[in-house]
Amino acid sequence: MKTASKFTDTHCHLEMYAAPERQEVIERALAAGVDRLITVGTTLAMSRESLKIAESNQSIFAAVGIHPHEAKDFDPETEKSIRELARKKKVVAIGETGLDYHYMHSPAEQQKDVFRRQLDMAMEAGLPVIVHSREADDDTMAILRASGAGRGVMHCFSGNLDMMREALSIGFHISIAGPVTFKKSSTLKEVAAAVPDKRFLLETDSPYLPPEPFRGKRNEPAHLVNTARIVAELRGISLEDLARMTSLNAARLFGLPGTEAQAASGEITYRIRDSLYLNITNRCSNACGFCIRYQSDTVKGHILKLSSEPDAALIEKEIGDPKAFKEIVFCGFGEPTIRLDVIKEVSAWVKERGGRIRLNTNGHGNIINKRDILPELKGLVDSVSISLDAHDSATYQKLCRPAFPDAFEAVLDFIKKSKGAIPNVQATVVDAEGVDLEECRRLADNLGVSLRVRKLDWVG
Repeated sequence: MKTASKFTDTHCHLEMYAAPERQEVIERALAAGVDRLITVGTTLAMSRESLKIAESNQSIFAAVGIHPHEAKDFDPETEKSIRELARKKKVVAIGETGLDYHYMHSPAEQQKDVFRRQLDMAMEAGLPVIVHSREADDDTMAILRASGAGRGVMHCFSGNLDMMREALSIGFHISIAGPVTFKKSSTLKEVAAAVPDKRFLLETDSPYLPPEPFRGKRNEPAHLVNTARIVAELRGISLEDLARMTSLNAARLFGLPGTEAQAASGEITYRIRDSLYLNITNRCSNACGFCIRYQSDTVKGHILKLSSEPDAALIEKEIGDPKAFKEIVFCGFGEPTIRLDVIKEVSAWVKERGGRIRLNTNGHGNIINKRDILPELKGLVDSVSISLDAHDSATYQKLCRPAFPDAFEAVLDFIKKSKGAIPNVQATVVDAEGVDLEECRRLADNLGVSLRVRKLDWVG
């Protein structure tokens, strides 16, 4: 299990702090648990200063670009200089660029032209782009779609759910800042709760846009944690979950050091909220089209792609004290009952030490092991969550693509038999297209178990 995660402020303006106090601002950020910062240029001079700051501190990285307010001053020499800066080692993005029709400090057509040029720069340099959009959503999205740019972030996002979905559809991340903490930010709160885990980022935009309770004062990167507390509550996860998830997203999008090492290190045990999950296999008897493992190698920022399957002794060592967790959950990126012997051995070890066990399964345990395994789990497993995932066999075959014939009937039988061996039994279903949720509820009622509906593309 990995150590505690730190936050990444993916958008701040350290170059806007006076040099004598800048180091104090950085130190307060580190003390607050924000250990990586991207300082973002808005003019050529500030882009140069951002790079200078980044080159003097290993925790800081730079983005270089021209803000839409400054588009009126963009000329060939500026473009040449930004291109040169983009080749520097500590430059991780082009931006911020985009459109701002609120103040109109530069004419709209000039803003659009400079935005397009910087999108081209980003693609040529192989860098993500940081996009600013204020009261210009339609034009911003039209230019992004036409550009072919598919790697970047909508910085300090202020749009609605439709704009969020459109940005996600072309490959962009969504970054949330301090305004999400404001009482009247209901739309932004909806967005912050809905962005998929793998596309979610946090930022301060400091010294601007301070979160509550600092509204009306100058913002700084240390205040990212105040925004994070609200976001974690909206998403129903812990601060640790949010820090780990968003920092991994930032590392991968911006190519921050350590990303390659992280990608190679699948976790055996991983914590989400108060539970500890066990990732004992990546093999599965289903090939569900909605399964997260076909979209990402992570869950809540935990990398789960195993290079080898752990034995019981290694799993037990990683668990430590089972009583430190609400429950120990067999889950991971595969079907745990493929390794039934490991489930039994580790569960017995956990139970001897006062822990609780939950099994998350696709319900294929009996057909995988060619026998009724429920009597073997009696007294070891406290609760089981079984993926029903469809209302009939034909839909199940289409969505889950099981390796076994008559798999849906086997799942129903497994649910029925689980009731006699495991104290708490729950069926689950994903709200995927084509699934009749009401019929699934009827099936669960007939089987005498509760049903939990899981949101599509939402795991953990």
